[in-house]
Amino acid sequence: MDILSLIGVIVALGAIIGGNILEGGHTRSLVQLTAFVIVMGGTLGAILLQIQMPVFTRAMRMTIWVFLPPKVGSAEAIERIVDWSNTARKEGLLGLESIAESESDTFSSKGLQLLVDGSEPEVIRKIMEVEIDVKEHHDTQAAKVYEGMGGYSPTIGIIGAVMGLIHVMNNLADPSALGPGIAVAFVATIYGVGMANLFFLPMAAKLKAIIHQQTQYREMILEGVISIAEGENPRNIETKLQGYLH
Repeated sequence: MDILSLIGVIVALGAIIGGNILEGGHTRSLVQLTAFVIVMGGTLGAILLQIQMPVFTRAMRMTIWVFLPPKVGSAEAIERIVDWSNTARKEGLLGLESIAESESDTFSSKGLQLLVDGSEPEVIRKIMEVEIDVKEHHDTQAAKVYEGMGGYSPTIGIIGAVMGLIHVMNNLADPSALGPGIAVAFVATIYGVGMANLFFLPMAAKLKAIIHQQTQYREMILEGVISIAEGENPRNIETKLQGYLH
């Protein structure tokens, strides 16, 4: 659990609702279904028009990362790489075959299998770098879904505000209709700007940080595999890879 994400949501909502109460307002005044439908529906429609379905579904699956990010055990990975190196020195590269088959991380397993197959270091680097780049690109595109929603929602909020004012102008002769129209106008703006700056944009930034961390992890695995292929001393490999921990 990423406790900072949870605290951030609580503090953000608490500041808005608490500030409204301190000003003498009522919480129910911020709850406008019409404004919510306009802003969320318009934002969702705009982002669906912009992206392809695989990207959108990937973004929805990655949402949980904001609160439950994938565990990246770099220190544990370095220990595993050193063990692989020791095994390769004692038993040869073929001794890594059973380890490759039992390795749960598919990226690490692929690197080990390339070692077992006797691939040259440069060949291993090219093959694994392609996977790193493609994976990073796909995940970054998914994170940009929230970045796009953060760009659209304030504008959709303004559209909701204008619609509310139009409703007000059309009902100037009916004082009972003025209040709801004005409420929708201002609350729609709050929803649009608030959701962009309190949720969508921060979520995009958080996901990009996690993706960057995962990319560094895979680069560390790659360097370890290349070092084993080049026959480096296990102690030197450990020292080199520890630089990824800082």
